[in-house]
Amino acid sequence: MKRRFLPNWQVTGIYKFRFMKAMIMSAGKGTRLGKITETIPKVLVDINGKTLLQLAIEKCSRYGFDDIIVNVHYLAGMVEEEVNRLKKLGYKITVSDERDLLLENGGGLFKARDFFDKRPFLVYNADIVTDLDLSSLYNYHLKNRGLATLAVRNREGSRFLLVNSGGVLKGWCNIATGEKILAVKEEEKLTRIGFSSIQIIEPEIFKYMKDGIYTVVSLYLELAASQNIHTFRYDDGYWFNVGTPAELEKVRVFLRSRKIKSR
Repeated sequence: MKRRFLPNWQVTGIYKFRFMKAMIMSAGKGTRLGKITETIPKVLVDINGKTLLQLAIEKCSRYGFDDIIVNVHYLAGMVEEEVNRLKKLGYKITVSDERDLLLENGGGLFKARDFFDKRPFLVYNADIVTDLDLSSLYNYHLKNRGLATLAVRNREGSRFLLVNSGGVLKGWCNIATGEKILAVKEEEKLTRIGFSSIQIIEPEIFKYMKDGIYTVVSLYLELAASQNIHTFRYDDGYWFNVGTPAELEKVRVFLRSRKIKSR
C-alpha cells in the first residue's frame, strides 16, 4: 500500500508541515460511557460512520502530523484491528502496547519516547473533537519555544490550569474540591483556563520523565517553576470531549448538522 500524500495545494499555507510526529492517546477505558464501552473501547465509538480514532488520525494528518503512534490498553486487539484498517487506507501508524498496564498519558508518552525524533511533536487525545487549527498551535510553539505549549479554552468544568498574564503555566486547581497546586511561591494574579487535551512538546521533555503511572499535567506542574510551559488560547469554533453518552450524541448531531449546512 502506497503512503498517503496530500495534494500539492495542501502542502502550502497552514499545511506546510509534513511528516511530523504525533501521539494519539487512545488507551482509556471510557468508563463514563457506561454500557457503550462494555464491549468496545472508547476510541472505536462511532461518530456518523467513523470511529473516534479515525477522526483523530484524520485531524492530525490533515495538518502534517502524519507519522502517528497510538497507545492501546483496554480491548487492545480491537484497537489494533482498527489501526490495521486505517493503515490500509494509507495512514502511517505505530502501536505502543500498554495492554499489561495502563500508564496514564505521562507514563504512556515516556514509554513511546523512542518513536520521536529531535523535532517538537503533537500529543492529541483521541476523545477530543475540535476545529482547532493545529498549525497555528505549532507556529505559536515555535515562536515561544518553551518546553511545551498546551491548547486551552474558556469552558465549563471543575479542573483548570492556572496561568499568568503571559499565558505561562503557574498552577492547577479543582474548584469542586478546593484543591490547588501552585508552582510559584507568592501567588500572583492567575487566570483559570481549561486544558483542551492537545499539546506540542519538545523532545527535551524526556530528560525530565521516568517510568511509571502519571499524567503529563502533573509533570508540568513539577517543572513549571523552572521551565516555561506556554498555553495557546482558542475560544472560537467548537471543542468536544466525548466522555459521556450525552456528549457523544451531542457531537453526532453537531457534526451531522455541519455537514448538511456545508453542501
